Amino acid sequence: MRAAAVLTAVLTTTCALPAAADPTDDGCKPASSGNTSRYIVVFDRGTSTAKAQSEIADACGVTTVYYPEIEVAVATSNDPRFTDQMGADRAFSAQRTTPRKRKTEETSTGVRRSTNVSTADRTGEQWDMAMINAPAAHEITTGNSDVVVGVLDSGIDATHPDLKAAVDPTVSAGCLTGRPDTTPAAWAPKNSPHGTHVAGTIAAADDGKGVTGVAPGVRLASVRVVDDDGRIFPEYAVCGFMWAAQKHMTITNSSFFVDPWLFTCTKGGGQSVAQEALTRAVRYAYSQRVVNVAAATNENVDMADPPDPSCRVMPAGLRDVLAVSSVGMDKLKAGYSAYGLGVVDVTAPGGERLRGKGDPDRGCVLSTVPGGYARYCGTSMAAPHVSGVLALLASSHPGASPAALTRMLNNQSQTVPCPADYDLNGTGTQDAYCAGYAPYNGFYGHGLVDALAAVTN
Repeated sequence: MRAAAVLTAVLTTTCALPAAADPTDDGCKPASSGNTSRYIVVFDRGTSTAKAQSEIADACGVTTVYYPEIEVAVATSNDPRFTDQMGADRAFSAQRTTPRKRKTEETSTGVRRSTNVSTADRTGEQWDMAMINAPAAHEITTGNSDVVVGVLDSGIDATHPDLKAAVDPTVSAGCLTGRPDTTPAAWAPKNSPHGTHVAGTIAAADDGKGVTGVAPGVRLASVRVVDDDGRIFPEYAVCGFMWAAQKHMTITNSSFFVDPWLFTCTKGGGQSVAQEALTRAVRYAYSQRVVNVAAATNENVDMADPPDPSCRVMPAGLRDVLAVSSVGMDKLKAGYSAYGLGVVDVTAPGGERLRGKGDPDRGCVLSTVPGGYARYCGTSMAAPHVSGVLALLASSHPGASPAALTRMLNNQSQTVPCPADYDLNGTGTQDAYCAGYAPYNGFYGHGLVDALAAVTN
């Protein structure tokens, strides 16, 4: 891709710009409250760094970062007219759109957790690993440390004994300004255990203590894209994918959907800006040989039948992203899991609370959290199983392209046919409809991922 003119470079693929002239000059009108808002800004292809910075300054904004590879910027402004002056089809602020309340974490259960890191071996409780043949795969390989999985999430607790050998600080960053920040505090978790749980499923150590991940021999990058309110705004996600591309990560895991909408559409100002910016970032990461994995979300919606044909769940519904649905212990699509023929690529264990069988949380996925372990259910838990299997594939096939790794993953997955009956609560009404046929359908895509196949076929 064409190299853009660089003014001040702090990243080899990201131009970090000096502060522009005071935007209060030349007719700029700061909001009476003095609040500064952050914007994602999309430019025409071929826009130089200098031109992008100039246009943002002319609209009374200050550039935080410009990604010349995809012609997308993150800017701030305290002038409420910034969107109008840049153009509603070019600039969008999720901050100004979203009510300030904490977003519910994308897990359906799992609030109980142990408060100490036990030295006991708890792998016998990991029914999910047995389902995808991970223990058998570990007899052959646990993965290669040349493989890096970027966990785009709420941060990873790098002090957890099961994770401290896997987390690599040199490729970790926080993205809560839209520009990568490599200080440890920027990528460490604050009030959410979500990212640490996801990380443990991918690469918790195989040391006879605690839990073990799908690919315990690979490295993890903590890329924090979830803010203190639990939200993932477009600029956070764009930053995460661009950082993964710059650091040449092998895989990214996105156990989230991008706020402020479940379905983001190209019709209507800010939504089109957000979708275009993230589409460009994902496409660029893929072009840099990054395989992108994303959870299908917990809304039990048919992602193949959106409100409008232009609408997508981001990032799971975008091209160049592997969308993952969730199954429970019975290999049946979890009731919360989104689905969709032509959107869902594969499925993996994300768990579902058990009905009338003792402790209901036994049906959820056990993994690491700061200070201990917890069982969570959700497509958030399914996606990292897929990222782990891909990490094993990449370890066994060094140099394989994202397309080749995806083909192998799909071909080696275990076929799961549509269920004859999907009435989960016995009301006589189907809770969702599975389209397709046994080898490829809307509930399970190409099937259940298989870690043993990844290291033997």
